[in-house]
Amino acid sequence: QVQLVESGGGLVQPGGSLILSCAASGSIYSIGIMAWYRQTPGNQRDMAAYITKNGFTTYGDSMKGRFTISRDNAKNTVYLQMNSLKPEDTAVYLCNMDVRIGGRLNNYWGQGTQVTVSS
Repeated sequence: QVQLVESGGGLVQPGGSLILSCAASGSIYSIGIMAWYRQTPGNQRDMAAYITKNGFTTYGDSMKGRFTISRDNAKNTVYLQMNSLKPEDTAVYLCNMDVRIGGRLNNYWGQGTQVTVSS
């Protein structure tokens, strides 16, 4: 079994910064795409950013230039540096990973961490 554990959320003022992290643990052979999604009540999950194993990154339109995703393959961890935060960035942020265990590739979600941007 694989577990993803996020940390780093909290309350921040508009214009501030936060760093989220998500660490995977378990019987992991390798991890492909690592991603961050965000979700607000009543809305679907939107992709914030994703990063491939080789470091190729893609961002949601509203995150470009403000968010940076990175990964540490040795630690099975993905990070999301969020700068110039806006109230509309308030959401639960969830990490998602494609994890290979033996010969099988499975998709896993973390439990989510709340980010609140407010003065």
